[in-house]
This record gives sequence, C-alpha cells and structure tokens, in this order.
Amino acid sequence: MSDNTSDTTPNHATLPDPEEVVSDHEELTMAQDSPSTAAEISVTSNGDIDDTVDHNFTLDMKRSVPAGLGLSETHITSHGFDGSKEGIVEAGPFQAEGQRAQQRSGPVILSEEPRNTAIEKFELVRRWSLNTYKCTRQIISEKLGRGSRTVDLELEAQIEILRDNKKKYEYILKLAQTLSAQLYLMVQTQRQLGDAFADLSLKSLELHEEFGYNADTQKLLAKNGETLLGAINFFISSVNTLVNKTIEDTLVTVKLYETSRVEYDAYRTDLEELNLGPRDATTMPKIEQSQQLFQAHKEKYDKMRNDVSIKLKFLEENKVKVLHNQLVLFHNAIAAYFAGNQKQLEQTLKQFHVKLKTPGVDAPSWLEEQ
Repeated sequence: MSDNTSDTTPNHATLPDPEEVVSDHEELTMAQDSPSTAAEISVTSNGDIDDTVDHNFTLDMKRSVPAGLGLSETHITSHGFDGSKEGIVEAGPFQAEGQRAQQRSGPVILSEEPRNTAIEKFELVRRWSLNTYKCTRQIISEKLGRGSRTVDLELEAQIEILRDNKKKYEYILKLAQTLSAQLYLMVQTQRQLGDAFADLSLKSLELHEEFGYNADTQKLLAKNGETLLGAINFFISSVNTLVNKTIEDTLVTVKLYETSRVEYDAYRTDLEELNLGPRDATTMPKIEQSQQLFQAHKEKYDKMRNDVSIKLKFLEENKVKVLHNQLVLFHNAIAAYFAGNQKQLEQTLKQFHVKLKTPGVDAPSWLEEQ
C-alpha cells in the first residue's frame, strides 16, 4: 500500500522552474533581435575571441557601406549587450587628416580686419548723416529767417559780380558764334558767286570785262571774309576758355566755400545752444566735443574764404588781360574788313598770332611739323 502511494505522488523536482522558463524565453528573444554578427561570435578553447569573426564582420560592413564611402570615413561605436543598442554606425562627409587635425587643434580665430572695416564704414555713414542733418537744419532756418548767417560783405559782392559777368559773357559768346555762322555762309555764297561770274566771263565775250570785275571783287571779299572769320573764331575760342574753364573753376571753389560756410554756421549754432543749457557732468563732454567740431569747421571755413579771395584776384587780372587783347583784335579786324583794307586786316591777325587755315589744303603731317 505504501509502495503504490509513493508511485502516484508527482515528483516536484522534475518540473521546470517558472523563473528559468522566463529567463530562457528572454535569452531566445535577445538572440533573435541581436545582429547576426554578435550572435555568431565564437570563442576558442582558451576563452579568446576568434579573429576570423572580426574579419568576416569587417567584410560584411564593407559590402553594406555605399561605394563612394570607405571604412576610413565611417565610425563604429560598439556597446555591450547590456545596453539598449549593440552597435551604432555613424557615417559622415569625408574629411582629410589635415582637416581633422585642424578641427582638433582648437577654435578658429577670424581676422579682425573685416570687422574693423565695417566699423569704419558705419562711423563714416554716421558722421555724414549727422553733418547732413545739421546743414539741412541750418539752411531751412536761414530761409525761414530764424537762423543767423555769417556774411563777408566784400567777398559776397565780388562773387555776385562774377556770376553776373559770367551770364553777360555767355550772351556775348552766343552772339559771336551766331555771327561766325552767318559770316561763314556769306563767304561761301561770295565764293560761289565769284566762280559763276568767272565762268560767264569766259563764255560771254561781249560782257567779258564786266563779269571779270565782279568775279575778282567777290573772290576778294570771300578771301577777306575768311580772314575775318579766323579772327572771330579766335575771339570765340578765347572767350569760351575764359567763361567755361577759368570762371567755372573759380565758381567751383565758390561752391565749396559756401558749403563750408553752412557747416560752420551749423556747428556754431549747435555750440551756442549747448552753451545756453545747463553745465554738469553729462553736458560738459558734449560741449567739449561740439567745441572741437566747431573749431575744425571754422578753420576749414577760413581756409576756403582765403582760397576764394586769391582765386578772384587772379581771375580778375587774367580776365582783364585776355579780354583786352581779344576786344582789340575783334575791333581792328571788323574795322579793316568793312573798310576794305586787306593789308590792315592781315596785319591785325599777325599782330595777335592768329593762323588761318588755307582753304583746300590739308593740315601738315606730324613728320612735316617735326
């Protein structure tokens, strides 16, 4: 009876432990999820890892990496099986050894030159904007009658006379050019008329002498007209140089002087306004800076005023000399032409060294001039 009872009782030692079943299941799942290369790592009898497995793993990685990317360009990070990831492959753009060394050397320091250039340009723009604002405010104040204006009465009168004379000289120059064009047409007509009289004197025997006299007269008038035309053109050239070059150059200096005068008055007004305000630690640096700017523009204004005075003086001397000679030439040439004094007309041109171009003759070459 006791034997039967012992045979039917279940043997608890032979049943599998529930924890072992769970552990075996987890190991099986990890083996399936892990890479094949990690699962197939073999160990030698001495406990060392077989090198052939690493070699096969490297070959597999070479096949899996794209053709244009070598193993030297790929970083492989391995972790233990206890981590969440067994292997991470990081692929990036190719970098030469020199570039890698440079990156490891430390931070790159950029040159200060572009930064300094940008700061200088910004400072120039700031100064220009501030100066333009002050000058614009000064001009508007003067036109509205609110701002004071520095005036040099003697210099301003000379400048006004110069501008008025320039307009009158331009009008004389325009009239002289019109006279030259009309005289040129008259000379061409007289030459053609003389040729026609000469042709008729050869074909009309009964009026040969009459046509001949008129032909000679018209040719002589045409010749004298060309001489007078040369004198008038020389007069036009000299007056044009005086008006559009000499006087214009002086007026450019006058414009610079007027600009410096506006800047001087603008900074003078600014300094006066600061001096009327309170004097404390905040305003004193501004007053000193304004005083320096005012002094700099005052020196510039004084220099430009002196330059304008000198140029006006030399211009007046040059203008008197040039116009004296040109007016004498113009008078003598006109008087000799209408008096029919050919010798006096030619002598006038020689006196003022006026060279006439012979009709139908080309200018000499540079070899002949040498």
